[in-house]
Amino acid sequence: MASQHSGAGFTRRSLLAGAGGVAAATLLAACSSKSGGSGGGGSSTPISFWNQPWGSTAFNPLDQKITTAYKPKSGLPAVKYQVIQWANFAQRYSTAVASNTNPAISSGGGTQAFLFESQGKIAYADNLYKEWKTNGLYDDFLPGLIDTLKTKNGYAAIPYNLDMRVWWYNKTLLQQAGAEIPTTWDTYEAACKKLKAKGIYGYGTYSGAGGFTGFHTLVSHMINNGGGLFDANQKPACDTPANEQAMEWVLGLVKNGYVDPRAGTYTGQNAQDQYKAKKFGMGFDTGGLAQNVGGTVGPDLVVGSPLTAPSGGKGALFFPNNIMMYKHNSSQKGTEAFATYYYQNMKPLWTQKTGIGLPVLKSIAATPEFKSDANNVKILSEWQPVSKTWGAPGGNTVFLNVTAVDGTAPGTTFTQSILSGNTTAKAALQKLQSALEAAIKS
Repeated sequence: MASQHSGAGFTRRSLLAGAGGVAAATLLAACSSKSGGSGGGGSSTPISFWNQPWGSTAFNPLDQKITTAYKPKSGLPAVKYQVIQWANFAQRYSTAVASNTNPAISSGGGTQAFLFESQGKIAYADNLYKEWKTNGLYDDFLPGLIDTLKTKNGYAAIPYNLDMRVWWYNKTLLQQAGAEIPTTWDTYEAACKKLKAKGIYGYGTYSGAGGFTGFHTLVSHMINNGGGLFDANQKPACDTPANEQAMEWVLGLVKNGYVDPRAGTYTGQNAQDQYKAKKFGMGFDTGGLAQNVGGTVGPDLVVGSPLTAPSGGKGALFFPNNIMMYKHNSSQKGTEAFATYYYQNMKPLWTQKTGIGLPVLKSIAATPEFKSDANNVKILSEWQPVSKTWGAPGGNTVFLNVTAVDGTAPGTTFTQSILSGNTTAKAALQKLQSALEAAIKS
């Protein structure tokens, strides 16, 4: 599987898990692996912090600098930093956890904490949050984020960066086509019609090799209309009236010629090339599309406001990437002390624009450096409050069963069938339901 894009650069949130092991997607990230220990007066054996290449080549060197600047209090351990590349990252983590050679704290795939939590390997963040309620950190998180990572036994992880799904439009192409900026599904379709008259596709998407954003987009439409994939019992519930209405809308866009017939085979790079060639005038993608397209077209790409669905609601799918702590750990107290330090000092990862996804802390979102990007500001102010996790509509948490849809074959098959136009919404949703049930059972 290929890379996903978020924020200003590369990212990857998913970990694909089954009962017998873990499979994963790879990410192209040009950053060599480095490790180093922090200075300071800790007297215990150092603990390890494993982190991924969440952004450009500038990310990990700065992240390591922040980590190695940590000075633990007397009696607490120092921290060693290690980069874990996205290639084979899931196998690296699962092997380490199984052999009790895991780090004390790490980032990783956005769903892996729930796999390891189900195996009894995660140290819950509840005590850490109690401390953060006294030092201001807890209240610094954007609304609702902390609870997305809550299980019945405790908080499995800590929000770290956000991977959002939003819609974009090329302001110049819309103006030239005489199209109004859409605010509803109907007005989006009207804008597509005007773009088509200019030879431009209005529903830019992709679902080829590694192109999971196409499936994310379809689920976003379901959530937008009050639907989603899971019920309140965290079981698949795909074929609902809200979901059928959303998929019939997309099928209508396909049949009217507003979707590139090759979209089902496109990679993320193919889609970006279509934006660069001014063949895609609107579309749904990650929060980093403008930066990823770049060139002369990138500045013309603007994030639209969340559309109002026929249900009257607004919404989209998003992914709270996270940091987790592990039970097999020489110093839980030392791990929590480092986590506090890290969250209090990670701001430069965003203010120096290293390409990590969107921030989870209000204090970072309020910096002049972050606010200099109007698209990012709009995503956090308008999209984050209405976006939901895979758990919608039954809830807004991440949980073990979502690994059946996060970057897996059933989602790709479903998306390609919708984008082909050779199905009905009900038939496609019923097949997706069966595939998810089989994946979870196995």
